[in-house]
This record gives sequence, C-alpha cells and structure tokens, in this order.
Amino acid sequence: MEILYPDIRPYKTHTLAVQSPHVLYIEESGTPTGIPVLFVHGGPGSGCEEYHRCFFDPEVYRIILFDQRGSGKSTPHAELEHNTTQALVEDMEAIREYLGVTKWVLFGGSWGSTLSLVYAETHPERVLGLILRGIFLCRPREIEWFYQTGADRIFPDLWQDYLKPIPEDERDEMVPAYYKRLTGEDEVARMAAAKAWSIWEGRTATLRQNKNVVNHFGNPHTALSLARIECHYFYHNSFLEENQILRDAHKLNGIPGVIVHGRYDIVCPVESAWDLHQVWPEADFQVIPDAGHSATEPGIVDALIRATRKMANRLK
Repeated sequence: MEILYPDIRPYKTHTLAVQSPHVLYIEESGTPTGIPVLFVHGGPGSGCEEYHRCFFDPEVYRIILFDQRGSGKSTPHAELEHNTTQALVEDMEAIREYLGVTKWVLFGGSWGSTLSLVYAETHPERVLGLILRGIFLCRPREIEWFYQTGADRIFPDLWQDYLKPIPEDERDEMVPAYYKRLTGEDEVARMAAAKAWSIWEGRTATLRQNKNVVNHFGNPHTALSLARIECHYFYHNSFLEENQILRDAHKLNGIPGVIVHGRYDIVCPVESAWDLHQVWPEADFQVIPDAGHSATEPGIVDALIRATRKMANRLK
C-alpha cells in the first residue's frame, strides 16, 4: 500500500492581494520545472496543512498550495465579505497568471472537488487533469443530509453535541440557525457554534474516529473559519445554480480524471461520486471499500498517491 511522500518544505511563499480585503497565502514546493499541480483544499474554510504537499512526487511535480479567502494563512481570517465560489475561481486564475502557469493539474477533495470542478468547467483549456476525492456537488440534498437529517441517524450520539448551541425551537432549520450565531456579535456564542459545527465534521470524517483529525477540526483558528465560511456558503446555496456541476460536466470531455471516494463516507455520501461518474464516464472511478471521507485514511492515501503517479506518467 502506498503512503505519503516524506515531509516536503516549500521553496517559495507568496502573498497575493485579490479583491479587497482579501490577501491570499500561496506556496510552492517540489521542483520549479515540474508538472504544475494546484492543491485545492476543502471546507470551504479549512485551509491547507503541511501533509497536503506529500501526495506528490517532489521530483516530478511543481506543487502549489494556497489558502482560499478567509482560510489558513490568508487574511482577513474567517472573512465573509466577497467570499463566493465565483470569487475563488477568479482567485485561482489570478494565481495561475501570477505564477506563470499555462496549464495545471487540479487536486481537490470534498469542497476542493467542488471548486476544482467549477474551475475546470469554467476554464477547461487551463486544466491538464483532475484528481478528485470525496466528491461534493453542493446540492441541497447533500447539505440536508449532513446538517439537518440523515447523518444524524448514523451518529445519533455525536449529533447531540452539534444540536447543543441551537435552541429546540430553531432546530427545524439548522443551517440558518447556525448562520445567525456564526455571523452574530456575541463572540462566546460564535465560537461555541463554530466548534460544535466543525467538530461534528471532524468526528464523522473517518471510518474509524481519528483523534488527530478531530483535534484539527476542533482547533479554534480552524473551527472559526471552517464553520463561518462553510455555513455562509451553504446558507447561500454555495453560490451555484441548481445542479450546476452535473449540468456542465460535458465541458470536462477530454480532461483526464480520477474520482476517489470512500464507500462509508458519511460527510459526502458516495452517491455524489456515482452521479458525477455517470456524466463524466471517462474519469477513472474508484470506490475505496474500507474508508470514509478523510484524505488521511490509508485506502484513500494509497489511491491518491497512485493517481498522482499515473497522472504524471500520462502527462510526461
């Protein structure tokens, strides 16, 4: 079974001012003359982690990571103003032009798969290939499943902590109730809501609960941006038209692709990966039999490492 490459350090970091007030953090690692690959992190709002560099052979790839608006080391932290899907696609184009990249591979999981797909459908001529994990199409039923009714029947015990910040008379519409608190002036209520929202995701992201994953989601810096930005997006239908990604999937024709999805993914059920594969059949579709949602699970890591190697060989 394949494992992550050893720790990789960036050879260059950048800050890029985009639409005010946002300034993006960008880093490059691997080899400057390698195949450009953009790591598109999840959330929205989670930011990049050091291990994200390690899905790629540093002797083959020019590895580009960036923190999306309001996330990670980008500033202002957890900022919602001018934070939309379309703005993030524009940011990716700005990064590509800034770094002098003609075409690149996109590697994204969860929300990162969403954003990668929207970018590829907007700028297919700029995409060498797509490696996607934990497919999330941002359809209303996917939000309903995880934040209102569905996943609660799999994890009824953990669901109780997710419910706690919301009074009983508001629980019929959990996303609006959370949005009210995450955008409110009460700092204590805002952070309590942020941690409950984020930890619910961290606890359910792996087939076997992983303390490191839960601790990452529970970190106050991560929790605040993840919860505020996710809830902001989901409250606004992710700034997408109805069924937009599947509707526009014909624009992916000719782009090499890999779809990796855990069979027991509770955050983003495998149905979404299957639906994507039906409209993009040329993509290599892999269901990992002993995995959930997280990119850290052994079967997911194995499939993604194999995918980056195969993509490199194809592009070379």
